[in-house]
Amino acid sequence: MRVNLLICIPLLYVTLLSHAGAEREDRKFRPYDILGVSRSSTPQQIKKAYKRLAKELHPDKNSAPDASDRFVEMTKAYEILSDPERKLKYDNYGITEDTPNFNKKHDYSQYNRFGDPFDHLRDFFGDGFGRFRQNRDQNIFHRQSVTYKAYSNNLVPNSFQQPHIILFYSDWCFSCAQVIPVWSKLVEELEPIGFILATVHSEHERELSRKIGVRELPHLVLLTDGKVTHYRESMISVVKVLDFIRRKLPYKLVQRIDDTNLNEFLSGWSDNRVRVLLFGKLDIVRLRYLTSGFKFRERAALGYVQMNLPETKNIIQQFDIDKSKDTLLLFQEDTGKPVASLAMQDLPTNTILEVIEKHQFLQLPRLSSQKVFDSLCPVGTSRTRKRLCVILFTRESQDHDQYRQMMRDFINGNNYSGERVKFTYIYMERQQQFLNAVTQDGLNPELGVLVLWRRGEEKAKYEWLHNSWSQVNVSADELKETLSRLLSANEVLSGEATIEHLVDEHASSIFVRIANKMIEISEILRDNITKDELIPAASLVVTVGVILAGGYLMSYLVKLEEENVQKTLGAKGLKVDRKGKVVPELKIHELRAETYNGMIRLLKPGCRTIVLIVDRESKDKLVAKFYKHAWPFRRNKTLMFGFMYIEKGLSWYKKILNLTLPEPRDIKINPKNCIGTVLSLNGHRRYFCMYHAKHPEATRRPGYYTSSGAFMGFDSENDSSDAEDIERAKPAVAPVLDSPDHLPIFEDQLLDGLQNWMDRLFEGSTYRYHVNYWPEFPISPSTWNTK
Repeated sequence: MRVNLLICIPLLYVTLLSHAGAEREDRKFRPYDILGVSRSSTPQQIKKAYKRLAKELHPDKNSAPDASDRFVEMTKAYEILSDPERKLKYDNYGITEDTPNFNKKHDYSQYNRFGDPFDHLRDFFGDGFGRFRQNRDQNIFHRQSVTYKAYSNNLVPNSFQQPHIILFYSDWCFSCAQVIPVWSKLVEELEPIGFILATVHSEHERELSRKIGVRELPHLVLLTDGKVTHYRESMISVVKVLDFIRRKLPYKLVQRIDDTNLNEFLSGWSDNRVRVLLFGKLDIVRLRYLTSGFKFRERAALGYVQMNLPETKNIIQQFDIDKSKDTLLLFQEDTGKPVASLAMQDLPTNTILEVIEKHQFLQLPRLSSQKVFDSLCPVGTSRTRKRLCVILFTRESQDHDQYRQMMRDFINGNNYSGERVKFTYIYMERQQQFLNAVTQDGLNPELGVLVLWRRGEEKAKYEWLHNSWSQVNVSADELKETLSRLLSANEVLSGEATIEHLVDEHASSIFVRIANKMIEISEILRDNITKDELIPAASLVVTVGVILAGGYLMSYLVKLEEENVQKTLGAKGLKVDRKGKVVPELKIHELRAETYNGMIRLLKPGCRTIVLIVDRESKDKLVAKFYKHAWPFRRNKTLMFGFMYIEKGLSWYKKILNLTLPEPRDIKINPKNCIGTVLSLNGHRRYFCMYHAKHPEATRRPGYYTSSGAFMGFDSENDSSDAEDIERAKPAVAPVLDSPDHLPIFEDQLLDGLQNWMDRLFEGSTYRYHVNYWPEFPISPSTWNTK
């Protein structure tokens, strides 16, 4: 009897489990049965079934008690089957958000690159750890794991429309095992409302971990708009992660709306975005609303109305909102009448996204960027199914609002297929390149209507209406006739143009971008610098700031000092450069009786005076050329430069030449032949060197010697030399003393060889003519007038 009893108890337990399993199986959520479709149904068939049931079960049209619950079930079923990934999970494992698959296990051993990340921990914590992990969470990290390539090619581009949560883990990480329940809860909470959750094995993807800046495990980051934001809390919990997401999502994705700012919000559609009002009872904006606003932020502005506040009473009454349900209202240009409305106990994310996506453009949108142009006027090469774009050219002024409204009235009065014909307008001032591409010579595009057919990314065919839109009755009939003709398969548009990318009218200005970049950098520094690193980082920043400030202060003081030096030296008549240094001036003094002692007799040892001999007619030309040759030596303090009028100093010149002769005698010199002679006078050692265009020193051979004035013929006894002119002169009698080519030398050629002679002068290779004393310089008559 006892044996029979022992046998019956297990049988009874098995029977009870079977009945419980059957009852649970009856209550199991079956999406295909709810929508009335089969597993082999196409996405179009599933969508068609969903729309049919939505019309039948909508609470506003079906008064059955269970209509609301059935509508919610139907919506959840469509969310699962319309998402390829979630549909695959259900088809393979029977997993849904409401009925998680706790029993079915999948063999992930085929992914050898991962293995079981927690097998190592079983050796330390025994089989209890194994029992903990034998549930649906044991491979959740592996199922969602991504590689560096997937991160770069998929996650980063998609992060501009959907926020991503990424968790970094590794095998030898006990804390990662403790995070599994939290991560599973986050997956259940966030995936249905539009978040993408992924994991990264930090040991297998070391490069990605270094790029992100992972320092400890487990590590959580938020990826939005291609930018990574780190979760810095010490403990990962669902509440803290959700609060972190709310704080780090872009600012004002959903605006708070009440009676005071309703009209301003609804009438702001001039930014080319539709308006969406979301009504709810919670005091916080739901995350599903934030993700919807994040995805459609370029096309829709979302506002949240908290229905239980007294500040929203007028809004509730104005739109007749049922406070017991969450409501969505979508507005276009008409702020008093929504084009779409939806009221449910709980608005699903996919339903919100579907409504916004269907009505994401205004009734008459503006071509404000290339993205809008590509969406409204897509490329189509099929001639039988041409997709036309009707563009109204207007100016950005209130005077043209009436013509844009006339186009909206035309759209409402004519039922054109949205797949074949799109109506838009453009601001001529902002899209000048587009205007130039489609404007013909002599055509005034203002208030003109263009029918466009894009045949490629930059190629398009077009046709203008003959009548301006200001003549609305005539032009409306012409537009109807033109569209009817062009929509046929055989008609071709007459014009052809190459269209460049449209200007993005919504792009931020350079100052806004700089401000946003500075805010972004500050947030990155705040997220990546810990408290232990804050003091060294702050000290480094302060040190760099002090150095920069000190350098700026020093440069400012130096600048002030330079200005003071320039003023002081400038008052003394000295020239000063930008660095405050005195610019040496080259002064050429006249050698005469008053300056004779200072320029020659009283020269200090090592100093020389270089004097150019000129007459009144040649002075300006020769002194200017002499100045250029002397300019490189202006910094030499041992040199002094001057000039002498041969009319004043001819007697003195004869005396020093006579002193160089072995025996003094009376000599005669032609003053014209002396013009262009340069003397280097050493007053202390009483000698001089001589340059002249016909001086034989230029070709002098070693051991060759001539008297200092022999080349000018002053040793000739012919008195006629006084009347000779150097420009008309014949070669001297002695050919060795003449120029090599026996040609006359002109005035502008007299100083051509001076530079080479001065180089030899400073080398010490020129011949020195010594004198016993310096003769007196004659005093010029007071009636002698210098030019």
